[in-house]
Amino acid sequence: MINYLKHLFIKKDDTPLIKTLQSNPFLVDVRTEQEFKSGHVKGSVNIPLGTVLAEINKFKNKKQIVVFCRSGNRSSMAKSLLVSKGITNVTNAGTWVKVNNLISK
Repeated sequence: MINYLKHLFIKKDDTPLIKTLQSNPFLVDVRTEQEFKSGHVKGSVNIPLGTVLAEINKFKNKKQIVVFCRSGNRSSMAKSLLVSKGITNVTNAGTWVKVNNLISK
């Protein structure tokens, strides 16, 4: 129960993510095209989760990759898919709003 409460009330340290975002990563929004059009992180590309494997070449030879979505669920799946294909330099940033806020600071 205590661990559950920690997740609810203790703010996660975003320092590692901030450092990754400062390294000019490949920013990938894995939401649908419609969601992306309604608002997105400046400089990000839209590769919906359902097309990640078909678009795998877009991820190759990138120094650092940051994936995100609406809630963090789809970006978690995207990261798992990429890692399963040998692309391990992937950070799941969670939500696009969080990434947008961190980049805008």
